[in-house]
Amino acid sequence: MAEPVTICEVAPRDGLQNEAAFVATEDKVRLIDLLSATGVRYIEAASFVSPRLVPQMANGGDVLSGIARRSGVVYAALTPNLKGYEAAMTARANEVAVFAAASESFSRRNINCSIEESLVRYRDVCRAAERDGMPVRGYVSCAIACPYEGPVVPEAVCRLAVALLDMGCREISLGDTIGVAWPEQVEMLLDAVLRQVPAAVIAGHFHDTHGRARACIRKALELGIRVFDTSAGGTGGCPFAPGARGNVATEKVVQMLSDEGYETGIDMGALEKASALIAQLLGRPA
Repeated sequence: MAEPVTICEVAPRDGLQNEAAFVATEDKVRLIDLLSATGVRYIEAASFVSPRLVPQMANGGDVLSGIARRSGVVYAALTPNLKGYEAAMTARANEVAVFAAASESFSRRNINCSIEESLVRYRDVCRAAERDGMPVRGYVSCAIACPYEGPVVPEAVCRLAVALLDMGCREISLGDTIGVAWPEQVEMLLDAVLRQVPAAVIAGHFHDTHGRARACIRKALELGIRVFDTSAGGTGGCPFAPGARGNVATEKVVQMLSDEGYETGIDMGALEKASALIAQLLGRPA
């Protein structure tokens, strides 16, 4: 029997957040409904951040209200603070995510506070989530390098991963935010992190800026990681990370995993329909 790997589909949030042309609510709903039909069990559907800073995400509540929810699918929302958490609760998100950066410069550019200040905010979110029975996922961005500071030491990532787990996050996604990682760097990072955190609660989040994301995923698989964030159509990028390009494409990762004997439970035909819709919405070749 093939070993399972979990795919977390991030196209509706991370995939679209940096697009200049606003994607209408009904189109995001269509996209999420198509993704729900693929067999994926986790969809990052919305983000309750400042609409002034990330206008593409301003309609998150309407999107979550409009989707046809499928049993067994988690519809998650990114929440930077208690205000965002409360909005996600109102919109009936199944899970919330908090996002810290392993770089001070990126933390200040991305969420306008220091790393320590961000952890204080997230403790408040996690306390509220525990009260409400809401699962929380944690992200550590710039896990390999920062667009402002350059290489990031693994120890900084370890510290954040442990802090997020201690405050109640069920899983930590380590992000190569600008897509510069080589497999050897992924190995160094995971060698450090896995001394303190079990592989079962770590996910990989790779951008494909230089075409090395799948090689990095293979290395992470060798080291026991079985959860990966991907984006249908390879869309994505961060407004606060100059030079960052798309997330690794879900369809490419699913095909790679299938070829190498892993099982994702995702239907490639259904996934291709979702990817084609993204290309249509963004005016790109399918």
